[in-house]
Amino acid sequence: MVVTRILGIPIDSVGAASPAASPFGTEQMPTALRRAGLTRALAPHGVSDDGDLAVRVIDGHRDTGSGLVGWPSAADMTKAVREAVAARTRAGESLLLLGGCCALLPGAVAGLRDALGGVGVVNIDGHLDLYDEVSSPTGEVADVPIAALLGLGVEALQPALTPTSPSSSISSPSSDALRHPVLDVQDVALVGYRDADEAKEHGSVMPADIGLTGTWDSRAVLAGAQQVAREVVEHMQRPYWVHLDLDVLDEKVLPATDYLMPGGLGFAELEPLLRGIVHGERFAGMSVACLNPDKDPEGRNARQVTELLVDVFVTP
Repeated sequence: MVVTRILGIPIDSVGAASPAASPFGTEQMPTALRRAGLTRALAPHGVSDDGDLAVRVIDGHRDTGSGLVGWPSAADMTKAVREAVAARTRAGESLLLLGGCCALLPGAVAGLRDALGGVGVVNIDGHLDLYDEVSSPTGEVADVPIAALLGLGVEALQPALTPTSPSSSISSPSSDALRHPVLDVQDVALVGYRDADEAKEHGSVMPADIGLTGTWDSRAVLAGAQQVAREVVEHMQRPYWVHLDLDVLDEKVLPATDYLMPGGLGFAELEPLLRGIVHGERFAGMSVACLNPDKDPEGRNARQVTELLVDVFVTP
């Protein structure tokens, strides 16, 4: 079994109106997947469920100082996710985080780095996620996770990602474990994106601008998902975290997400892609995000995602 423990991260980077506001949007995703049977299906295979981390992004206004929505709660959430991932990874667990939204990703990868030293990320996502706090059209932390991990702006979030002492690594102190930023460009794979033209118009950095060569857009995956999976696994030379943003799926395939776009994958492509990547020898943990149960009142998409994850994890 490639994962051993589940943890929910019930956040929505749009920002809750107040700490007491009812759960909304992607905050409800961990509960929706559990109701669809995810933990019940994985439990016989040795996967435990730790419930939800007590985190929330609060306040939907874009902070003028940080440039980010939900500040400073977004930084508190990032630190909490980082600590949770680091502690469980050090204990020998392989995590599946149930988002929530993509704002969880910087903390998750920083936590993996704290535990293992040099690491990488495979971002399976309809978006590049290379915006910074200026170019992001929304200011949501979900726009900036890869940029934040690469140290490309997002300055306000960097203290939540940077180790403060050698004890951050389980191994002896090394330049890999203590380096800033969290990731180097060669340790990143961007898979399934289809927003490059839009992102460029908004002023986002492009992968080629920074020498990021591990890129496979949606057309590449649609042309050969299994081949892309093999290439991604070969590209990753360090332990890697896999992040699945469900908006990598086409808007007609999975309408229960907040950023709908045509030209995405179907489950027929996503399943072999994900299977090949999570069964790679350097796989170290995973997160899944961006299902909005408010748009899935009958739970159809939640069941589809649950079936996908069970099939991928249980069957090599």
